[in-house]
Amino acid sequence: MDNLELVSFQIISAVGVAKSSYIEAMKIAEKGAFDLAKAKIKEGDQEFVKGHEAHAGLIQKEANGEKVVPNILLMHAEDQLMAAENFKAFAEQQIIIFKK
Repeated sequence: MDNLELVSFQIISAVGVAKSSYIEAMKIAEKGAFDLAKAKIKEGDQEFVKGHEAHAGLIQKEANGEKVVPNILLMHAEDQLMAAENFKAFAEQQIIIFKK
């Protein structure tokens, strides 16, 4: 496995855990446990940062002149990164709605 594949899997793994935490936060908030839901969002954020940092490392390489040749695995990782970010926004909005 080359470095790009490894980084892609690191991104996919971290943001997958983050997305699961955001979904779990919505389910918890639906039951009225808002403090626990907030904690799940924070837990998701900690994992999301790991994925974001791995992705930022690739961007730094490219900026330093080291060519990063994208492949379908990296595209999938980036898609999952964006999806997790969207899930967080949706989860936060759902929590607000459930509070009302």
